[in-house]
Amino acid sequence: MGQSERELALEQRVAELERMVQALVEQREAAPPAPTAPAPAPEPEVANPVQRTNIVGASPRGTTFGYGGFIKANSMISDYTDGNPAPGSVGRDFYLPGAIPVAPPGPAGSAGTDPVYDTHAKQSRFWLTTDTTLDNGSRLGTRIEMDFAVPVSGNERSTNTYNPVLRRAYVTYDNWLLGQEWSNFMELGALPETTDWVGPTEGMVFVRQSQVRYTSGPWSVSIENPETALMPSGGGAYFDADQNSLPDLTARYRLTGDWGFFSVAGLVRQLKYETVASGSSEELGYGVSFSSRINFGADDLRLMASAGSGIGRYVGLGFFADGVLTPGGDIDALDVFAAYAAYRRVWGGTWRSNFILGYTSVDNPSALTGLSANAKAQSARVNLMWSPVPRLDFGFELSTAKRELEDGRSGELNRIDFMGKYSF
Repeated sequence: MGQSERELALEQRVAELERMVQALVEQREAAPPAPTAPAPAPEPEVANPVQRTNIVGASPRGTTFGYGGFIKANSMISDYTDGNPAPGSVGRDFYLPGAIPVAPPGPAGSAGTDPVYDTHAKQSRFWLTTDTTLDNGSRLGTRIEMDFAVPVSGNERSTNTYNPVLRRAYVTYDNWLLGQEWSNFMELGALPETTDWVGPTEGMVFVRQSQVRYTSGPWSVSIENPETALMPSGGGAYFDADQNSLPDLTARYRLTGDWGFFSVAGLVRQLKYETVASGSSEELGYGVSFSSRINFGADDLRLMASAGSGIGRYVGLGFFADGVLTPGGDIDALDVFAAYAAYRRVWGGTWRSNFILGYTSVDNPSALTGLSANAKAQSARVNLMWSPVPRLDFGFELSTAKRELEDGRSGELNRIDFMGKYSF
């Protein structure tokens, strides 16, 4: 009987332990699962090699917060053949073909000036992101990004303070994007690595604007902000009509492989101008852009070629207008061609160089545009880049550029540029 009592007590203790374990399992199953941080959305390919987002944690609702950016300083010596741009001109901060001075006709047209030295940190950048996996499995993301590259105020007299400017601000829901982002007509993955803010500006499509975009596999389509940039009849400064009734329409296809990628994009848009005196004038604008990056081991070749009618504002940061007005107030769309090629050579270790050529031209009806209109631009640059530690880059670049007007007059820019940049 004594042995039976001990066995009975042991069985009771085992049964009690089993009840306690079962209660803990039921309690854990009834509790809501701990949130897990979803993987951040991949960063788009960009010109410079380091553009990462740091994940700082997740909220109880499962939203991951991230940040990123870089501090970048440029120091340049610029030699213009036909006079220096005015103080405060953005052409002093980075290569802008339309800002290269061209002297008026006459004996003073060939007069030069001393080189100028500029240094700034305006291209420094910062962004915030969120990424959420919803209960239905969908992904919801946001991004807001700013820099100081094209300041709306500030000077170099004392504190060099400049207002931040909005670069990108959008929300994504699965395959949809809504907000300000790089145009779907532009290919980021083909941008070359330069010390300059853009590089071969005249040869590339370069636009950020508000849009609604849908992406499915290699295909993407968008409706984007319409803005018609026109030249008055007889020539003169461009002006924005801002009277469009329809958005700009774009479509892109991207083929990707181990060899690199190939991308083709199309653009269809309405050019419109309306006044009380002459009524409304509309013209069709259209264009196509081919881009590619071809890998040769660690090296690569990056290419872009774009052509179209009435796409001036998409090319070369507004080097050309979309069209010119006739004396009767109608729009004559301008035919534009732009291209660049960039070969990236990795010397070994943390050293690399980029050899870059850019070119653009327009078919001006000189009877309407006059002889002082921009006709073409071209540039060449070579650089040496060094990354002694991850996320820290130094660059030294030599560049030369030429702006030519319809009457054959031209101005040139020769520049030495040093860059230091830390990405975080």
